[in-house]
Parts: sequence; structure tokens; C-alpha cells
Amino acid sequence: MRAPLRLVDLPRGCRATVDSLTADVGLQRRLEALGLRPGQAVQMLRRGWWAGPLHIRVGMTELMLRRRDAARVSLVA
Repeated sequence: MRAPLRLVDLPRGCRATVDSLTADVGLQRRLEALGLRPGQAVQMLRRGWWAGPLHIRVGMTELMLRRRDAARVSLVA
């Protein structure tokens, strides 16, 4: 069985769709306020060095996201 794809694992330049968020209520609300909701398209633009932030596009919005927060977002390709 294949492990589910997470936003933190999405390769640079690739697109996927948000499947679910597995976070506490506060973080889930923050991610949803940033546009990361189930069914929303995301694209990985850049990855920071080492454990740096991820630069992603959600719809028409670009944002930086911590890797530990991105690990809470499950995707479908």
C-alpha cells in the first residue's frame, strides 16, 4: 500500500489537490484561512534550504509555509 502524499513531500513544480487536513483546531483554521481547504489546487514553487519554509501557490495566492505545518496537509495527485 502506498503512503499518502503530503504537501511537504510534493516535488518542486508539481501540482496536486488538497485531500484533508490533520491538525488541531487552531492550526486547521489557520491553514483554511490561508486557502488550504479540501478540493483546493496547490503547486510547489520552491523549497527553502535544509528545513526552511516552502513557497507554494494556492489558487491565485502565493505563501510561505513551515514544513511541519505542510506535513499536516494530505494531497491527491
